[in-house]
Amino acid sequence: MNAHENLLEVDGLSVSFDGTAVVRDLSFRVARGECVAIVGESGSGKSVTARSLLGLAGRGSLVTSSSLRLAGRDLRSATERDWRAVRGSQIGLVLQDALVSLDPLRPIGREIGDAVRLHSHLSAEDARTRVLSLLASVGMPDPERAIHQRSGELSGGLRQRALIASAIALDPPMLIADEPTTALDVTIQARILELLADVKSRGTGILLISHDLAVVSAIADRVLVMKDGRVVESGNTRELLAEPREEYTRRLIAAVPTDKPRHTPLVPGGASVPAVASAPDALAPAVLEARGLVKTFPSPAGRFRAVDDVSFCLRRGETLGLVGESGSGKTTVARLVLALATADDGDVLLDGGPFSELRERDRRPVRRRIGAIYQDSLSSFDPRLSVRRILADASALAPEADRSSVGELLDAVGLPAAVAGSLPLHLSGGQRQRVSIARALAARPEVIVCDEPVSALDVTIQAQVLDLLDRLQTDRGLSYLFISHDLGVIRHMSDRVAVMKDGRIVETGDAASVFEDPKHPYTERLVADAPRLVFAP
Repeated sequence: MNAHENLLEVDGLSVSFDGTAVVRDLSFRVARGECVAIVGESGSGKSVTARSLLGLAGRGSLVTSSSLRLAGRDLRSATERDWRAVRGSQIGLVLQDALVSLDPLRPIGREIGDAVRLHSHLSAEDARTRVLSLLASVGMPDPERAIHQRSGELSGGLRQRALIASAIALDPPMLIADEPTTALDVTIQARILELLADVKSRGTGILLISHDLAVVSAIADRVLVMKDGRVVESGNTRELLAEPREEYTRRLIAAVPTDKPRHTPLVPGGASVPAVASAPDALAPAVLEARGLVKTFPSPAGRFRAVDDVSFCLRRGETLGLVGESGSGKTTVARLVLALATADDGDVLLDGGPFSELRERDRRPVRRRIGAIYQDSLSSFDPRLSVRRILADASALAPEADRSSVGELLDAVGLPAAVAGSLPLHLSGGQRQRVSIARALAARPEVIVCDEPVSALDVTIQAQVLDLLDRLQTDRGLSYLFISHDLGVIRHMSDRVAVMKDGRIVETGDAASVFEDPKHPYTERLVADAPRLVFAP
């Protein structure tokens, strides 16, 4: 690559906070019309790198480099005023959480329009036309309506499209996308990747920050693998994914669950569970049964059916995967199963007996038999309580003869005893999720409802948690209702799968059949849209 082709040139970039280095001697180039991806686990330095390129490393940071040039302009001595001129017009930024990135008090049309007017000489009417054109270009349905909506009125996928429209509003030659598809539905994720590919085809350089190699393989031309603030491996995407040199890179690739069937360990060296030995008995009794569940909510048009005549059974020792896009009704089903919401019609049975229809005081003695693991474990804990107190309180719900000590629960999920004295806020995401699993186990449940339990985790931590859930199921005979929008995770964990769309189950069957020979068009689209390691062996 010739020097004049480089849009972004970074040499010897180092970033530290209070004397602690988090990025060390990083060098790379991004050409026009090229996508370079930086991948790695949380804490590897990916996002700090991205923010440093925008002058946003943060308070207390020290950023140094031997070269930092954008389109030939030296940015090492840029003032805050200089950076304000660069952001938006020269470098666009797309973040993971569009709900936080967009102003919740302003319609998206005004937010994007203000950026256009501040950096151009367009009239108000011409700026409005430009905003409508931008929203149409990113696939926003009904842009005329969307410009009047606030971010909280849009789905996650539509918010992300609005954020991309804002990022490209001034046609910046460079775009930084920091985890732009994490936690998005598979179909929305596919659309966002198509949008980024289209932006790249128009000559924009893209720096993609991600921990998901399946996403990276779909769009990146080159990859840098970061660990502990350093690049440990880099190269052409096809070659690097096909023949990784470093063990760390091989571990990242192995941790991607897509197309890995049940009982295949995701973490190298993990214990594989023989599929035949652990497969649940097809004739086993249903430990949990949902019959004709209906749940409606008020809407401007009357009553909205979030769950519409949903029925399924979960056998002892089985994992039933419930998959679908946001808004399909998955989490509402989970709340009905846990009796945290009341169904308009239908009921939930536990071991053939009533559960959802019981009065709460009658249900309380059997509540411990159904546990739950949530996506955001931190918000599900009382932040004032230590891990010891959280687990001790949960264990007190178990029959006295079956109660586990806090140490036994931590050992069961692979955490050291020292964690007991910590507050949840001081733990890593993976540690918190293990504590969440330990809490779910404490009351000795027969069924655990797992509602997006790994979607917010790095791919390697995700793999460890999934392998842990597999092992605990085998050891304890647990039954899982496993809810996720991630088809790779669902396929890896599930014995049977139920696919939800618009509040209804549109297809159900054993996992292999549903993924290899889907019958419903919606399921076919979900399977087709799932990101895969395109170039991996």
